[in-house]
Amino acid sequence: MSTPPTPSSKPRRRFRPVEVTAVRRLTPRMVSVAMSGSALADFEITAPTQHVKLLFPAPGQAAPTLPESGPEGLRFPDDQPCPAMRTFTPRRFHSETATLEVEFVLHGEGPASAWAQQAEVGQGLAVAGPGGRMPLTLGPGRFVVAGDESAIPAIGMLLAALPPSASTEVYLEVDGAADEVELSSDATTSVRWLHRQPGTYGEVLYDAVVDADITDAAGVWVAGEAQAVRRIRRTLLTDRPLDPETLVTRGYWRLGQQNHPDHDYGEDAA
Repeated sequence: MSTPPTPSSKPRRRFRPVEVTAVRRLTPRMVSVAMSGSALADFEITAPTQHVKLLFPAPGQAAPTLPESGPEGLRFPDDQPCPAMRTFTPRRFHSETATLEVEFVLHGEGPASAWAQQAEVGQGLAVAGPGGRMPLTLGPGRFVVAGDESAIPAIGMLLAALPPSASTEVYLEVDGAADEVELSSDATTSVRWLHRQPGTYGEVLYDAVVDADITDAAGVWVAGEAQAVRRIRRTLLTDRPLDPETLVTRGYWRLGQQNHPDHDYGEDAA
């Protein structure tokens, strides 16, 4: 059962109604959904790995109920079903057509995965954001980038933002060869796909990242399952000569938890 969005006293970006315009199956477990609408006319992604919040229609709805602004922040009408809300990294935005692309991992549970499994052209959603920033300076130098399926959209954006003067080693943990996708960058890039053992998460990614050469790396960026990310962060900061200012970690999801909180940077790992 999803946790409904709660009112907040903090100001939030508005939710923009959009409509699904295309659905593409990228792999057996990943779907790309394109959504557009006039409300995205002034939408802008200003940094790679930014995030958006998506509202999904409740059962029986063609489009989600939008929140209303009040003295305590955004509030959903009491007489309407409350939509599920989840956070995603957009894959790309086409300003000329006001079209946003979001990629979903089909993991078999949760409202976002269930919705993406049946997504069709014409269905309604709502988008808020984007928010967040890229703490690393993506200029010349060597970068180490790592993650699991949930991090593929963010890694795709990060690689697209690197200049030709950069180089990067990418480590991606997935179930198997069918989950591998094409990644491109102007930077000199090597991608190593890591196939996990059934039921394990983060183990082969941990081994690859902690064994990687991070000497003089301009930046190390790691995202994925929260506990696995913490283990990697702890090892890199305690056992390796890595400047904390060059390390970015993000816990995008947590095993056994359906709605992992936003803004999990793994900084409690130590």
